[in-house]
Amino acid sequence: MGDKPYGIDEKRLQEYAVQIAEAVAMRVQVAVVIGGGNIFRGLSGATKGFDRVQGDQMGMLATVINSLALNSALQSLGLQSCVLTAVRMEPIGEFYSKQKALARLQKGQVVILAGGTGNPFFTTDTGASLRAIEIGADAMLKGTRVDGIYTADPEKDPKAVKFETISYDEVYARNLKVMDLTATTMCKENAMPIYVFDMDTAGNLKKVLAGEKIGTLVRN
Repeated sequence: MGDKPYGIDEKRLQEYAVQIAEAVAMRVQVAVVIGGGNIFRGLSGATKGFDRVQGDQMGMLATVINSLALNSALQSLGLQSCVLTAVRMEPIGEFYSKQKALARLQKGQVVILAGGTGNPFFTTDTGASLRAIEIGADAMLKGTRVDGIYTADPEKDPKAVKFETISYDEVYARNLKVMDLTATTMCKENAMPIYVFDMDTAGNLKKVLAGEKIGTLVRN
């Protein structure tokens, strides 16, 4: 959303595309999973009278809209990219498979993975965890508007202390809201490290990939 109350902020979209282009220039293979909360959130929709299953399906479609917007922005920068969807919707995007994703990554394309897991009751975080594990990613980078994980919400508690590294077990013990429990458990069980950082600050993705410690690393 950027500075907008709803929808897609073109300025923020372009900033994300530029950061991803910087990662590609470092010869990093990039797969991207985007949420859809700027358009519709299935869980919040369920509290407003929407059927939960159909609400989640609406949320999945919202991630496809965002994925298409990012794909367009990346291609405007001269990058090769594609959208793979968890639910069939050719010609909007190709139906996802691990083999397709890996083949495109090996060709140097940015692969945008849309539609979450394709199933209701799963968040985009879980979709991202699943895809990261499936394609054998080195790490899952969770870009947020906060520069890491804190003992409490830093936007509400000025005394909150930031973690440089933290284990999955401590995330559970402290009941920290890094991701939903399903996504966190998947990463823990498959030894998939998560790096939480502020994606809304231009240049931060490149810093993370260069090894600068600007966020929080979660691992076993």
